[in-house]
Order: sequence, then C-alpha cells, then structure tokens
Amino acid sequence: MSYAPIDASSLNRASNSRDSSLLSSNSSSIKSPRQKINGHNRRYANTHQHPIIVHSHLCWDWVWQRPQQFLSRLSQRRKILFIELHRPDPQLINFSARLRPVEAYPNITILQMQAPAWRWHDGEWIDGQRRGVLQQALAGPLKGHFEQPIQWFYDPMAVTAFAGQMEEVCTVYDCMDELSKFRGAPPAIVEREGRLLQKADVVFTGGRKLFESKSRFHGNCHFYGCGVDVDHFGKARLEETPIPEDMKSLRKPIFGFFGVVDERMDYELAAKLADANPNWSVVIIGPTIKVDEATIPKRPNLHWLGGRDYAQLPAYCKAFDVCIMPFALNEATEYINPTKALEYMATGRNIVSTAVPDVVRNFGSVVKIANSHDEFIDLCRDVAQKPDTEAIQRGVEMARANTWESIVQKLENHIADAVTKSAASLV
Repeated sequence: MSYAPIDASSLNRASNSRDSSLLSSNSSSIKSPRQKINGHNRRYANTHQHPIIVHSHLCWDWVWQRPQQFLSRLSQRRKILFIELHRPDPQLINFSARLRPVEAYPNITILQMQAPAWRWHDGEWIDGQRRGVLQQALAGPLKGHFEQPIQWFYDPMAVTAFAGQMEEVCTVYDCMDELSKFRGAPPAIVEREGRLLQKADVVFTGGRKLFESKSRFHGNCHFYGCGVDVDHFGKARLEETPIPEDMKSLRKPIFGFFGVVDERMDYELAAKLADANPNWSVVIIGPTIKVDEATIPKRPNLHWLGGRDYAQLPAYCKAFDVCIMPFALNEATEYINPTKALEYMATGRNIVSTAVPDVVRNFGSVVKIANSHDEFIDLCRDVAQKPDTEAIQRGVEMARANTWESIVQKLENHIADAVTKSAASLV
C-alpha cells in the first residue's frame, strides 16, 4: 500500500508526546460529495483562506524537503492538516491514528495513521479506515477548522480514500517524483495516479521531465522546481558559522553530500571517489532507507554520518570543499530534480554531479556534469584544487532568483484560479 520511509518505532516515539490525542478508528465511511447549487456559492468567496488537507507518503518529521518548504509557508495564511500514513505495525490489532501539533508552525496539525500489518494488503479496508479516521477527526477535535478545504495530494495511493469525499473546493496534485519507479512502490500506484490526474483541478511537478510526462494527461499542469532558503544555506558562507565537531578532524579536501541515502545513490562511485586518494574525505549525510547496510561500501576516508537536522546542514556544508551529487543513472533518478542543487549553490561551493537529466537541463551552467566515474573524480579533483569562482557566483545568483517564497506565491495564484473555476462549474 505505501512506500513511507518511517517505521513503526518512529510513530511510537511520537505518540509519547503529551500534546498528542488518540483517535479511534470505529467511525463509518460516509461519502460527502460536493453539491451543485444555484446562485453565488459563499464557500468560494475568499480563495486565499481555504484550509488545506494534505495526503503525503512522506512524514513531516523526516527529511525537510519540498512538502515542508511549501506547506510551512502556506501555513502563514491557512490552516494545514498534514496526513501521513506510516508503515504497517505487526503488533497493531486495529488501525490507529493520532493528532499532534507542530510547535514551530501553529497552523499545522499532523494526523498520523498506521495500519496493522495483517490487514496491509486489503486496499479497500485501508481506504475505508483512512477515510473514516479523517471524517471522525473533522467531526470531533478538528470540528470547524477544515471546512470546504483544498485537498493537496503527494500520495496518489490516497486518491480512492479521499478525493471527492471531503466537500473540497479544489484538488491539487503536487507531483514531486515519479513514485512508480521507486523501490517498494505499490503495484496499484500507476492506476491510482491516473485517477488523481483525472480528479485534480491543478497539477504541479517538481521536475521538467515530470512536467512533460504529466502534462500529457492534464491541461492545467505547471512546472515548479525546487526552491531554496537562501538565508538559511547562506550561513555556510558566514565566518561566524561554526564547523561541527565531527568534521574538524577530517582530512581536506572534503567532498560532501546530504540527502536521502537510497537506491538513487551510486555506491560504486562513492567508493571510487574515496579510493582515488586516501588523503581525501568523502562525507555522506542522510538517513539510509531501502538499502542493505551490508552493501554500503566501507573505506577509512568514506564517512557515512547518518541523518542531521535541517538546521545543522549549513554548518556541515561550510566544512565541505566541494558539494557532490553522486546519483546513479537508473529508473529512480530519471525524473528527479534534486532540491539540494540550489541549496548547495546558496552555500557558495562548487558542485559536481552525475548526468541526471534535469540537473543537466536546469543547472548545467553552474554544476559540473560528469558522464563517467573517472570524469566525476577528475572534476572533483580539479575544483578542489582550483575553485571555479565564476560558477560559484552564478550559483549564488541562481539561488537568490529561486526562493521558496516566490514559488509559493505562484502556486497560490494557480490555486485561486482553480478554486474560482470550480465554483463557476457549480453555478
């Protein structure tokens, strides 16, 4: 059913929060289709105040990326209910759910859902439970806060449970990846994404190649790649930003990466880069998922540091001499437009990447592109010895021109248009 990266233990840890409130899953599944009415529909009067209900395959407290960047900014003007479905728990008897606030963003509420493993492959039952829990929450502790919402989908698997069921004024599909290409993706995801594309009022894509793919099936599709928090990552260029203690003893130059460590990484390339010179340090920061730990290469100068908080990333980047994107060229990377590209640029570092299509197309004027392992190593060596200051400056300027704030404003304009058109269709 799902490809969520968070396991049951993460949900259990979160459930210890004193701010959490447990929901029962005994509510019935009640359809609430939008009704056609005559005359002016007051539900649509202010398109910038509708709350948003988000259905995500990623969890809020996992890696801070596109969903959090968009929604944290949208929450300045709207209430957000972020629904995350965790991996099934073999120790659960019934479906469980829990509400909790996000302290840093008071307009955001998290609804965590989790299914028992023994019912995980019963898709119809899972859909009914998900819908019933949400309806119970909206009738109970969230009553009055999410009426006539915008439904915002990251997870196509959620479409059958929720689309058309919440008296929504608009349906948004923000397609950040070609999820069907990812390891562990449910077989039904292609068919369900097709349904979502039919039901969506507006579609956004995180990559240009994704746009070319999805726009064939939807007439109101828009490419908005990743943005960047320039002030945050710009801390890597400030003298007062301290270098983390676990980086101070590493040999220079340091070739660094941060992000999810999964099937998209070229592990052979990471090992070859470390082997090219024992006096270099290769640092990989990020949580490891869907990868057998035994297959990850080990070298004295290849450092797998695990996950770090988003707030810490600029300090780690300050220690990097070169930022790297050692992506494998496979199905999982065919459509990606890495968020980290612009974030690396804001740190004022040279960047070396493999030839991922959207990296070549979108960032080729800044990023050094390698078409082979040997070329990747040579480019790393070259810019470590003699930084390309012109490329660095182009990168800083590109980052400044692509802030999350500017993208969110454009998204809201498209949403307002979609809500208006949806209202007109009901008159």
